[in-house]
Amino acid sequence: MITGIKGIRLRRAAAVAVTSGALLATGALTAAPAQAVTTPSIVAKGGYLMNNANSTTLFKKAADTQLPTGSTTKIMTAKVVLAQSNLNLDAKVTIQKAYSDYVVANNASQAHLIVGDKVTVRQLLYGLMLPSGCDAAYALADKYGSGTTRAARVKSFIGKMNTTAKNLGMTNTHFDSFDGIGNGNNYSTPRDLTKLASNAMKSSTFRTVVKTKSYTAKTVTKTGSIRTMSPWTNTNGLLSSYSGTIGVKTGSGPEAHYCLVFAATRNGKTVIGTVLASTSIAQREADAKKLLNYGFAKLG
Repeated sequence: MITGIKGIRLRRAAAVAVTSGALLATGALTAAPAQAVTTPSIVAKGGYLMNNANSTTLFKKAADTQLPTGSTTKIMTAKVVLAQSNLNLDAKVTIQKAYSDYVVANNASQAHLIVGDKVTVRQLLYGLMLPSGCDAAYALADKYGSGTTRAARVKSFIGKMNTTAKNLGMTNTHFDSFDGIGNGNNYSTPRDLTKLASNAMKSSTFRTVVKTKSYTAKTVTKTGSIRTMSPWTNTNGLLSSYSGTIGVKTGSGPEAHYCLVFAATRNGKTVIGTVLASTSIAQREADAKKLLNYGFAKLG
């Protein structure tokens, strides 16, 4: 007969095994063990999911394949703005005709900013990330780039985007626009965009913006009166349809198809991921939900 502490441990282990067996036999334990979670299949060309706590990979499909990013590019636009030293979120930017001409010419998503209005940097960040305003992106690039001409400032800002990508180890990423309307050389990968989003989420301002479903800006007109803008609605449908969603950004376009960088927190655990080149808005959300469910099941 086995005696002492070792014996007690063995008898306890045997008792636990018997009890577990009995529970399994009666079907009382319905949760499958972590290793039995089925790896999902997604429609998107590329996908990546990681545990935000330690950056470990939970899922990958063409994770390092370079693909057009569409408006998920704007995560970097926001990141560059928020990384400015001595950033004043209440600084005002006067909306130029060039910004509205640009969105009209490109038939681009916009925040419908009014020429001549003074809009704060904070409001521009909401206009950038919720309705995916390319006019807001242009305004921010013009303000935070360096140079004596608008073209020079925009070029400088895009340069900052690429420098930031390099510093974050986004080795398969290149930006040639401030908003995702690229000139054929704007690309990233599911892994790189996930890495970027995880880093951007360290900013409390960024976190607040990307989890906001709707925002109404009050801007200052040319005459000094207050204009209440139409509400900006977040294009990220997961905020309303997936419990625990905390962000991040949608993207779409003729080349990019339908993209989504997403993050959610449940039971104190945060998973963050990306799907690129899915087939529709509904499908990119379905893809993301599959990955989120899988991630949380894996983490237990």
